[in-house]
Amino acid sequence: MVAASQVAEILGGERLLGEPVHTLADLNRLVMRGLPKSSLRYAATWVAPSPAAARALIYRVVPESTFKRRKRLSPAESERSERLARTIALAEFAWGDREAAHEWLNEAHLSLDGKSPLEAAETELGARQVEEILGRAIHGIPG
Repeated sequence: MVAASQVAEILGGERLLGEPVHTLADLNRLVMRGLPKSSLRYAATWVAPSPAAARALIYRVVPESTFKRRKRLSPAESERSERLARTIALAEFAWGDREAAHEWLNEAHLSLDGKSPLEAAETELGARQVEEILGRAIHGIPG
């Protein structure tokens, strides 16, 4: 549903990632090498409703002290950053409207124990829950 290139765009595209992303293999290679920390900042700014919310999102993905001293993210931090970008891309696809998707991503959701989809997507299982909700929405299934 969501192309690797769309996920890469939310991570800053070729300008920040340093090379084009056409496939999941391309994206995986970058994640395993460690994304530049600017890509996480770009994704957080892309979706957060304010600079303070963007900082809070960044520091939920990577602890503040770690983020401040790094130039590149570790593979694990890069994977969490990619998961964030993938969740954003899927929501934008499902909603067909960037602004509405971002609003939905930042609001508490009953099916996610009152967490926002962005908060839920901090873990792999939470991201899968968000993907299921979005999948149902894409296919017109209530839930």
